[in-house]
Amino acid sequence: MPLIVMCGFPCSGKTRRAVELKEYFDQNTDKKVHIVGDATLGIDKNSVYADSQSEKNVRGSLRAEAERRINKDDIVILDSLNYIKGYRYELFCLIKHTQTPHCLVYCLTSAEVSRTWNTEMDAKQQYTQDILDALVLRFEAPDSRNRWDSPLFTIQKEDTLPFEAISDAIFKRKAPPPNQSTQSQPLSSTNFLYELDKVTQDVLMVILDSQKTSVAGDLIAVPGATEKISFATCYFLTRLILGGIHYAINDQCPWTSLTHHISMWRLWLWRLMVLFETC
Repeated sequence: MPLIVMCGFPCSGKTRRAVELKEYFDQNTDKKVHIVGDATLGIDKNSVYADSQSEKNVRGSLRAEAERRINKDDIVILDSLNYIKGYRYELFCLIKHTQTPHCLVYCLTSAEVSRTWNTEMDAKQQYTQDILDALVLRFEAPDSRNRWDSPLFTIQKEDTLPFEAISDAIFKRKAPPPNQSTQSQPLSSTNFLYELDKVTQDVLMVILDSQKTSVAGDLIAVPGATEKISFATCYFLTRLILGGIHYAINDQCPWTSLTHHISMWRLWLWRLMVLFETC
């Protein structure tokens, strides 16, 4: 089910908003809501965000935990800084792969407000001043024009969460379509190359036999084709069919069965034969 990504400065109210969203969905839907965040991992924020490698490892752990909890029935709220544009794009690729909608909730505050709220937190949960300032400087604000930041809900500290709009965004929107980088490629039959070679040889034999008795302009019946084609030289045939074999072997079409492979290959041959008429 959907993924809600929280985003904002440190101490900008993300966790409070995440809890409000969880309470709303618990009361108004029958979906189970999971909040995944720094608190889930039990990390020491100051030590983690002071070291780039440790921070990278934590981001990977959060992403893995969110991916593990995403399913057809639950809502996942990722409550962390999520301040890096590239990381938000990784999350976008994740939801494309799992075929589920998502949205981004941006808790917008000034750096001064974040510093004030930081001092009001429990001493064990506070950021050091150096770490907080560094995270504010590194923050990459979301942009609704980017597909990985859309739909974007920008919430200021006095605002009430637009619960219905967020609910519509994750329940009434279609999931983004998968692409080659996020979708598993279909497997071909183990004897696909044998069948491909057999069809190719049948076509070649018919045309090569016709060369012995045919002249330019004669019509040739090709196996698997519904129309006869004009006679052409073996040179053009070999060049075009080799290109078709390369195309088929590299599996550039989303074919799902051997029968479809063969039928599409015959269509490819027929298209090649049509080209002969202009030779």
